[in-house]
Amino acid sequence: MTSPESTPASHSGRGAPWLALALCAALAFAGWRGWRAWSAHDAETRRSVAEQADALGARLDALRGEQRAQSLRLQQAEATNRVLREELLGLGQRSALLEQTVETLAEPDRHGAQALFLDETALLLAMGQQRLQLAGDLDGARRAYAIAATLLERIDDPRLLDLRQALLQERNALDALGADPRVAALRGLAAFSAALPAAGEALPSDDARAPWWRRLLSRVVRVQPSNGAVATDAPDRLAARAGLDLELDLARIAAERRDAVAWREALDRAGLWLHRLWPESPRRRALDARLQALRAQPLALSVPVLGSTLQQLQALRAAH
Repeated sequence: MTSPESTPASHSGRGAPWLALALCAALAFAGWRGWRAWSAHDAETRRSVAEQADALGARLDALRGEQRAQSLRLQQAEATNRVLREELLGLGQRSALLEQTVETLAEPDRHGAQALFLDETALLLAMGQQRLQLAGDLDGARRAYAIAATLLERIDDPRLLDLRQALLQERNALDALGADPRVAALRGLAAFSAALPAAGEALPSDDARAPWWRRLLSRVVRVQPSNGAVATDAPDRLAARAGLDLELDLARIAAERRDAVAWREALDRAGLWLHRLWPESPRRRALDARLQALRAQPLALSVPVLGSTLQQLQALRAAH
């Protein structure tokens, strides 16, 4: 028979395992719950981190796009700045040129009126030189030089003293030329053509002053070189006169061109036709002498100092 004191102890010994088992189950449940909570928190954390990473990537893409746009804007701004710098440089250069021009016009020894007078003087000197060399217009050249001298006298500048002296020498050389030699040659040629007898007109020969027996024999026979025979037939005389007139026309054209070689050659051929038309006589010798005088006449104008004033003026303007 058991005592009452031993009954609770036995019941207490049988409840201890169940208590430990319950405690383990509670701990396991608590661990499971903690693991579940930690897993959920970890998944939430990972999801949040992934979302933040996606947002950060999108932000980085946006920043890269903004960076490219900013780089493009910087390039455009740099090109615009380059254009502006070039325009500013051009404006600066133009301003410097304008300032230099204003300073040049403001100089007391080279003001605008003086520059204008010098330009007109140079133009007149060039015109006078060209009219003399190209057209042979001596009077036109003299007028141009006279007007240039008048303009030069209106400039009160002591540095132009040598220029005035050179212009005076050039004008004196033009005045010393007298008439144009080409005009004188053409007039002499026209007078020679007018003095020629007609093709059928016979010139008095030297037989009138020959002895009576020579004059008597000359009616029967006439002796003359075969290579210098005078044309007697009417067709031959007409052809010879046409040849003479043609050579005189060629001489006139050569004089217009101031071609001295062609002038002399044409007059030499005209002399041959002259001998073909008329026999030896005082009048033919006079015509030969006039023809030789025309042949020796110059055609070109000779002015050694022509253009010296213009060259000196150009050198003076280039120096200042």
